[in-house]
Amino acid sequence: MVAVFNKEMLSWYLLTLKLNETVVQANHLRSQPSTPGTPSKPPPLLLTRGEPIIPEQQQEEDEEKAAVAAPLESEWVITIREKLEQAAHEEVTVPWARFSIYRVPKSLREGDEKAYVPQVVSIGPYHHGKRRFRDMDRHKWRALHRVLRRTGHDVQVYLDAARALEDRARACYEGRVVLSSDEFVEIMVLDGTFVLELFRGATGGGEGFRELGYDRNDPVFAMRGTMHSIQRDMIMLENQLPLFVLDRLLGLQIGRPDQHGLVARLAIRFFDPLMPTDESLRKGDRAKLESSNGGDESFDPLMETGFHCLDVFRRSLLRVGPKPTPRLWIKRWSHIRRVADRRRQQLIHCVTELRSAGIKFRRRKTDRFWDIKFSDGVLKIPRLLIHDGTKSLFLNLIAFEQCYTDCSKDITSYVIFMNNLINSEEDVSYLHYRGIIEQWLGNDGEVADLFNKLCQEVVFDFDDSYLSELSERVNRYYNHRWNTWGASLKHRYFGNPWAFISLVAAVFLLVLTCAQTFYSMYAYYSPPSI
Repeated sequence: MVAVFNKEMLSWYLLTLKLNETVVQANHLRSQPSTPGTPSKPPPLLLTRGEPIIPEQQQEEDEEKAAVAAPLESEWVITIREKLEQAAHEEVTVPWARFSIYRVPKSLREGDEKAYVPQVVSIGPYHHGKRRFRDMDRHKWRALHRVLRRTGHDVQVYLDAARALEDRARACYEGRVVLSSDEFVEIMVLDGTFVLELFRGATGGGEGFRELGYDRNDPVFAMRGTMHSIQRDMIMLENQLPLFVLDRLLGLQIGRPDQHGLVARLAIRFFDPLMPTDESLRKGDRAKLESSNGGDESFDPLMETGFHCLDVFRRSLLRVGPKPTPRLWIKRWSHIRRVADRRRQQLIHCVTELRSAGIKFRRRKTDRFWDIKFSDGVLKIPRLLIHDGTKSLFLNLIAFEQCYTDCSKDITSYVIFMNNLINSEEDVSYLHYRGIIEQWLGNDGEVADLFNKLCQEVVFDFDDSYLSELSERVNRYYNHRWNTWGASLKHRYFGNPWAFISLVAAVFLLVLTCAQTFYSMYAYYSPPSI
């Protein structure tokens, strides 16, 4: 009995020693700094069914639990790492600087979706394959067949030339073009040939189509009513082909594969009906104006480079383009503050307010609609023609300037300036009366609404505008009180002859009254001597 008791006491004694050893070891580990991957606290000693679990067993159970939970975390981390690798690959491989044919941002589309989406013909990969363009696709194949029969070339010549330019052409489009190599090359050849046939046929008032072999009653390749819709679609930003592809295809047709510049010249002639300038000046007085300027500011497409037809058309509108000399402090400030402030897009006051300050409006005789001048209280603005295609034209030009960072914002500056001038139907009516605006939309209210919608969601920096210095001079003249008082006096008393006669009579009576008062007082204080 004593042996059993001593044996039982010995077991409890050994267990107490083991527990004491475990506690000492735990205190020693807790006093040491933890390292990554090492637990800061030792696993507690647990008892299960009256039997102790040593720390090594607890660590094994924890490792088993961690092994079960690890796959869920690792899959999540692996997914994140794959996305980061994809972003890094895109950062290296995507040629951001080479983009020139963009998708119009969603913020701009909200104003008028139809102005950016072609309705009759699709050019390039963005709108290729849509159902509404299937009828026009048949005419594209007719154009390619006509070119091959006229030149005697095999189609493989054009396919090989386009394939050699495929990588360079793909780099011009923003975003990933989900087309195979064969499909992309086919679009370049088919659409490019169609565009060139239109360019070449539209010269000479439509006689070019007959010279190319098309019938005078052809539904597409003739100067018919559908041509205006085709021109309007082909000037859209999302409906473009790289200019170097068109140059190569035209060079193969005429036997000069390395030529450049001819397509730009043909494009300017083709899109001439969309010009928002005075046609009489373009055809009659342009040579006289250029000769008076020395001819150094004329636009020569053979000497200029362009990305696509919209870019060429924009360059032809601006010629060399407005080249102001900004002040140094403006340049420094514009480099510091790169984010445009929408509150500073108000360049000047509207026509009605400027007239109240005595500012006069005159039509400036030039075909450069953007070339606005101000001197001695007179604002001279060239004539602007507004038709049903003007809105789409300006919107796509603005979209290109918004997307292409290295492009000047001259068209955007002009449109915002005119939007500030035109605030109501009365403003449009007065500009039409002065010969500055000629519109074919129906009424002046539609013109005012057009300009007010052109500038929606447009990001613009006032300091980058070539009209900023002119606007400041107009505002200084407007804020001068003497100008406002003089204009008010002229408007109130010199607006019609009866008001002028009344003013003269009132002044005459005032002079007589003053004279009578003077002589009465003079006779009182200095009576005549007797």
